[in-house]
Amino acid sequence: MKNLPEALALSPLFEGITEKDILPLLSCLTFKEREFSPGETILAEGERVDSVGLVISGGAHISMNDFWGNRSIVADLGPGDIFGEVYALSGGTNLSGVEVVAYQSSEILFLNFKRMITVCSSACDFHNRLISNLLKIVGEKNLMITEKMRCLTKRSTREKLLSYFSLESKKQGKNQISIPFNRQELADYLSVDRSAMSAELSRMKEEGIIDYRKNSFVLKLHHDQ
Repeated sequence: MKNLPEALALSPLFEGITEKDILPLLSCLTFKEREFSPGETILAEGERVDSVGLVISGGAHISMNDFWGNRSIVADLGPGDIFGEVYALSGGTNLSGVEVVAYQSSEILFLNFKRMITVCSSACDFHNRLISNLLKIVGEKNLMITEKMRCLTKRSTREKLLSYFSLESKKQGKNQISIPFNRQELADYLSVDRSAMSAELSRMKEEGIIDYRKNSFVLKLHHDQ
C-alpha cells in the first residue's frame, strides 16, 4: 500500500485537509485496507453497506445487472473516487443496488460511514471539512446521473454517442478526449448493442464527424453533411 496520507490528500473526499491532519483524522475513523485483483468483486449487489469505499490505486466499474445477466455500466472509478456512500446514507436495509468490480489490481480503503458523519468529541475542523466534502461529492454524483440520463434518453445509437462525447469534451475542456471504456464497456454504459455501436462509430468516422484510435477520440467541428 502506498503512503496513505499522501494518497488520500489527492482525493476530493480529503480536499482542503493537509497530509499532517489526515493521520489524526483517520484516528477518529474506523477503516480497513484491502487489495483486489482484476475481475474481483469489491462490492456485491445486495450486500449490506456500512462503509464508504475509496480507491487508493487501480480502477473499478460500478455496474447493474438485469434478470437475464445483461450488464449496464453506471460509472468508472479511479484513484481518489469513492463508492457506496449513497447506500450507506439511505438508511433502512442499506443494501447495495449495484456491484463494483475491479478491472485493474486495486487498493481500496473502507471507511466506516457512521464514524465519518459523527464528529468526534474534539470537533476538529478537518472532520467537519470531511463531512462537507462528502456532501459535495454526493451532489456532484447526482449531476453526473442527470448527465448520463441525458445520453440514455436519446433515441438512436448515434445520438447517444454524440451526447456522451459532447459531455466528455466539456469535462475535459478539449475536442480530443480519452474515455475510460473499451468498446464493450462503452456499449454497456450507453445501453446499446456493441456491434451496432461499432458500425455507427465507423460511419461517423467516414463522415468526418469524429476520428479515433482505441480509447482516444477527436471531435471535429466541421464535417460533410
